[in-house]
Amino acid sequence: MVFKVTGDEQGEWSVLQVAGELDLVTSPVLRQRIHDVVAEGRHDLVLDLSEVFFCDSSGVGVLIAARRLIRSCQGRLRLILPAGGAVEGSHVNRVLGALGVRRLFDVHPDLASAIDEEPLSA
Repeated sequence: MVFKVTGDEQGEWSVLQVAGELDLVTSPVLRQRIHDVVAEGRHDLVLDLSEVFFCDSSGVGVLIAARRLIRSCQGRLRLILPAGGAVEGSHVNRVLGALGVRRLFDVHPDLASAIDEEPLSA
């Protein structure tokens, strides 16, 4: 499968759909796309990783760097990691969990919940 990153906008959210293997060779492509979005002044970003079927440490590094970059801009980063994504469950979800860094991310099962603004509770 070819690595692909496509972009879209959903209201105030920039959405990058990522498909394929997120590894040493492909992670710089995603890193650049994230930087391009931020350079355009868009600081609310959803990364749809539901079609990523492999992620190594360089891919995880890009996600952590994206979190740091978005936070430095007072923006929001949300990941789409569905339980059933990429055929047998989200590989990225398992990798982030195994490394103990999943808790650093705001994770959602689909785009609708990722761009939904939860009401403030009293």
